[in-house]
Amino acid sequence: MLKLFRATAILEGISYLALFGVTMPLKYWAEIPGPNKLVGYAHGVLFILYVLLALFFWFQKKWSFKLGSIVLIASLLPFATFYIEEKYLKTETRPIR
Repeated sequence: MLKLFRATAILEGISYLALFGVTMPLKYWAEIPGPNKLVGYAHGVLFILYVLLALFFWFQKKWSFKLGSIVLIASLLPFATFYIEEKYLKTETRPIR
């Protein structure tokens, strides 16, 4: 499950950056809405999966309120899911607190 969470964190971060850094400008500046719709759907699915996995691990691993909140808030900030993956989800042997 941790590998799935790590992959989701990375893909969610990539989709966030692609959505707001690439496809939104295409949609509004170049009037090409197709990629925005596709990336938007993918980002939505990845965002929901990230939040569900964060809640799952919060309760399963008995994370503190502070850590659980940080992991959830990271889904709202650009580049933050990359930080979470690197700092807290890197290996299964590292204790997650």
